[in-house]
Amino acid sequence: MTRNPAFVRWFVLPSALTALGLTIAMLTVLQYSVRAYIPGSLEVGGFTLANFQGMLKSLYADAFINTVVLSFKTALFGLLLSYPLAYALVRTQTAWLKSCILIIAITPLFLGEVVRTYSWIIVLGNSGFLNSLLMAMGLIDKPLQLMFTNTGVVLALVHVTMPIMVLMLATGLSHIDTAYEKAATSLGAGPINTFLTITLPLSLPGIVASVTTAFAWTFSAFATPQLIGGGKVSTVATLVYQLGFSSLNFPFAAALSVAGLIMTLLLLAALKRMSRSLQRVGEH
Repeated sequence: MTRNPAFVRWFVLPSALTALGLTIAMLTVLQYSVRAYIPGSLEVGGFTLANFQGMLKSLYADAFINTVVLSFKTALFGLLLSYPLAYALVRTQTAWLKSCILIIAITPLFLGEVVRTYSWIIVLGNSGFLNSLLMAMGLIDKPLQLMFTNTGVVLALVHVTMPIMVLMLATGLSHIDTAYEKAATSLGAGPINTFLTITLPLSLPGIVASVTTAFAWTFSAFATPQLIGGGKVSTVATLVYQLGFSSLNFPFAAALSVAGLIMTLLLLAALKRMSRSLQRVGEH
């Protein structure tokens, strides 16, 4: 019978305390979500389900739909940009090139989300770097409206999620035995056919992990949609902030948080079910 080392308990204790704190916080939010809002007061009233019924209004329904769309777009474009970078990171044999790719990929992780977002404000503004460059090249006559739009928010969110997606995809690609690709090549398969029939199906676990992580991360993002969107791009997180800190309607803000969490879990479950189907197809 094997016994766990004595130091294991010192790792379990902080995890248990963290889990306890998160549980208490979630229960507090849950109980706020079913309490009545008293205008002009920080106190809450008795039990009610009116907060959840109020989310059927178009303003809040549109925010949920817009958040889901933004999350899917961020995950999709992040995958399209991250996969080639992760592939090059894993397959390149040059040490200095591998180091450069890794540094480029993970550098955004060392910057705060607010710092990254303000950097994108400088890039996407009407007089920002991107518009100035396009106008100097003669490609556009007037600045493109990228700030306070869904497009600008997606661009910034893709930059936020790419480092994690690259690392997850690189992990999945590194576990692929290159002997399978060599066997396909020896049987007459070209590079594209080998990639589509061997590499891509075998990298599906990394794809699924990166896409689901990017989706969940984007769904709860606040700073980027708030600063890049400028209040014109409505998401669940920005509504929670506006209701909680501007209107002091903490019960309704809590109800939105609970509904957003439930929706995230349901969508992630659906993505997981779809990924299992894709993996079964890949195995064949």
